[in-house]
Amino acid sequence: MKKRLVIIGAGFAGMYAALSAARLRDKENVSIEALEIMLVSPEPRLVIRPRLYEPKPETLTAPLDDVLSAIDVTYVRGTVAAVDTSKQSIEIADGTGKTYAESYDRLVLATGSCLFRPPIPGLAEFAFSVDQLDDAIKLDRHLQALPRRPTSAARETVVVVGGGFTGIEAATELPARLRAVFGTAEGTRVVLVERNDAVVPDLGPGPRPIVEAALSKLGIETRVGLGVTAVDAAGVTLSNGEHIASETVIWAAGIQAAPLTEQIPAERDRSGRLVVDRELRVPGVPGVFATGDAAKAASDDIGNYALMSCQHATRLGAFAGNNAAAELLSLPTLPYHQEAYVTCLDLGAAGAVFTRGWDRKVELVGDEAKAYKREINTVWIYPPRAERTAALASADPEQVTNL
Repeated sequence: MKKRLVIIGAGFAGMYAALSAARLRDKENVSIEALEIMLVSPEPRLVIRPRLYEPKPETLTAPLDDVLSAIDVTYVRGTVAAVDTSKQSIEIADGTGKTYAESYDRLVLATGSCLFRPPIPGLAEFAFSVDQLDDAIKLDRHLQALPRRPTSAARETVVVVGGGFTGIEAATELPARLRAVFGTAEGTRVVLVERNDAVVPDLGPGPRPIVEAALSKLGIETRVGLGVTAVDAAGVTLSNGEHIASETVIWAAGIQAAPLTEQIPAERDRSGRLVVDRELRVPGVPGVFATGDAAKAASDDIGNYALMSCQHATRLGAFAGNNAAAELLSLPTLPYHQEAYVTCLDLGAAGAVFTRGWDRKVELVGDEAKAYKREINTVWIYPPRAERTAALASADPEQVTNL
């Protein structure tokens, strides 16, 4: 009897779930008639989301059609509007206003994450972001159009709200982007706002002086220990009452799991991620796995959990796809683990900083770290070649992003 494994999402986790499931099916000489692997997403492409702070974001996608075809994964264009775990079915909206149901024997939720947008007055109407592709394109077009606006301090001031990884990378890239837009850096201003008492609070004290030095070198002003109380067409108001005149406010203050996780009757963490076991199953919900940014997964035995990052998503995806297929083929599953952890934070024209381990030990800085970051961004995180053997080989769960 034919079995069906459905993967929702074509991000890093979804892509590797499909590759890994197909790899196991191929390894076990199982036919596509016996095990169908289906991937559902609005477009058959991988958005290179970690690079959306860069100029020309419309170029930062990679097609998946040929890869999926090469490994015999069925692609379905659409958005999953609902999940019925009791009936083991999903409802797909095909983009034309029509919806239809598809059944599954195993489901892998790889729906990713989205920007956290609190109900701050004016935030939805006036703030930009680099969260999704459309958001980044909108921001890029806005920046390109700034020189056609009346000259003012607000026109040449950009405020980035959120001093985490995304906020730092967006802010440190902006001086060069504004220089390219205006033809000069003179008069331009970038202000970074972070509600914690220091920038990159999650990175820790080791790398922080390097980041702070980069911000200073690039002339980026910082406001720490302050939140945002309002955004309007004229700028942003901070919690101390200061109003910064700006025509460009970029919100980069936190992410949460995509809303579809709310339809799964199971435990979630504060970020909306489904709590999973070591094989990435959702406890108490038969047939459902969660992975990538949709999953809260222990990455080792000493209390560390996978982060919402492509580094963790790729390996999480490989384990989820393998394990979902393994269950359908009555094969042993593999416990997810990812003891190795690195960060490589882009600092624009000031280089980058590379750390290893959960204690964030600095290993590379400046141009050396920048070269490493460039390799990650332009080679490592892109899909494999659309050649069956190479594509399947790239998805061994024990080897994916084993840094």
